[in-house]
Amino acid sequence: MTTATVSNDKIPNNVHLSDDKRLQRALEQWLPNYLDWWKQMGPEGFQEKDVYLRTAISVDTDGWAHFDYVKMPEYRWGIFLTPPEEGKTIGFGDNFGQPVWNEVPGELRGTLRRIIVTQGDTEPASVEQQRMLGMTAPSLYDLRNLFQVNVEEGRHLWAMVYLLHSYFGKDGREEAEALLERRSGDPDKPRILGAFNQPVRNWLDFFLFTMFTDRDGKFQLYALAESGFDPLARSCKFMITEEAHHMFVGETGVDRVITRTAQLLRETDDVRKAGGIDLPTIQKFLNLWFSLSEDLFGGEISSNAADFFATGLKGRYKEAQYEDHVALAGNYRMPVLEGGQLVEKDVPLRNAMNEVLRDGYIDDCQRAVDKWNRTLEKNGVTGFKLRLPHRRFHRNQGIYSGHHFDPEGRPMTAEEWAKRRDEWLPSAEDYTYVDSLMKQVVEPGRVAGWVAPPSKGINGQAFEYEYVKL
Repeated sequence: MTTATVSNDKIPNNVHLSDDKRLQRALEQWLPNYLDWWKQMGPEGFQEKDVYLRTAISVDTDGWAHFDYVKMPEYRWGIFLTPPEEGKTIGFGDNFGQPVWNEVPGELRGTLRRIIVTQGDTEPASVEQQRMLGMTAPSLYDLRNLFQVNVEEGRHLWAMVYLLHSYFGKDGREEAEALLERRSGDPDKPRILGAFNQPVRNWLDFFLFTMFTDRDGKFQLYALAESGFDPLARSCKFMITEEAHHMFVGETGVDRVITRTAQLLRETDDVRKAGGIDLPTIQKFLNLWFSLSEDLFGGEISSNAADFFATGLKGRYKEAQYEDHVALAGNYRMPVLEGGQLVEKDVPLRNAMNEVLRDGYIDDCQRAVDKWNRTLEKNGVTGFKLRLPHRRFHRNQGIYSGHHFDPEGRPMTAEEWAKRRDEWLPSAEDYTYVDSLMKQVVEPGRVAGWVAPPSKGINGQAFEYEYVKL
């Protein structure tokens, strides 16, 4: 068996799991607990339905996926790492140029475990957030895409659980169990990161979640794919391949919503009366999910981020593009709030690594927003442009949390914010309206009236294909 081949074990893998009987038994004991969690917290009402899903069959770049109907509890979740590179060295930090680690350095054990647990916790959280969305799917195509996202998030959980079981002993096994015990939005046992406790009530939430929150996942996975701990790096490189589909669902989903809105604007000035989602409401939901997702990068000034970089645990997005991989020289200039005024400060570059990652994220998000605005223009809408709010807007992490800024990033008082909040973020009335549109449409080839059909189907199939057998 080559490293690119998936085995036929009970747990599909390309890590020779059957050669380590202790580890194999431990993961096979974790499997029924995982399936219990999936049946309780996975997609509600569709566990026995046949879904046209993509399943990993290898990590080869020339084609790693197989499409077929499968019931979600029978999906072949597994453990896939990209093949190791001979002679690979650490690409950044104080250990730059030294051989990568295939075992956990003792002094980094606790920190690395926390990084893996935090990444792992996001995966089941998003499944929990989205578990009721199938009941209001706008088309069979969308229903299938939701389930594809869900099963791949489940597989990404497996990737992190494998690392915990393999390299962290009893502590790792306990952490793997805890990943199945926390619940998104639970006041007593919430998920670790704030955005993963936010309700995903409707499909506009879902499209913006997969656009912005999964895009944060892309940047975090790229940073971890640089890790000096090679099993983590190799796990994340394969996860990035799957994450691309999640962002595609979000980016094209929003594009389809605004396409339909633009079509309705040619017929009426009141999009809501026509059963669509008006552009100001889309902007409010965009503001919400973009700001929640920005928080996932952590504080702008962070000693933890500096330590992660220094020790070789977490690099920058596509580290190879930088000339200086040690980052001991140079500063990052950022505005900080002092006495109610924004003042420019120079921060040592290592302490600003979260902000460096956030910069790349914002640029990537802007590219998608520009594309949406081109869609509006092509459909004759010239008086409105969607826009990203400023990075200081609606922040609950970092140096801007606890302060108030408008979407242009200007400071404002708490009283001003309270008066104008519903201009910029979804109000209760906005949610009531958007939720009222969410009616399930599952006849092949049909789509709800608030969203346009996709330009093409999945894996060469037509939009009219029976993607979920109901």
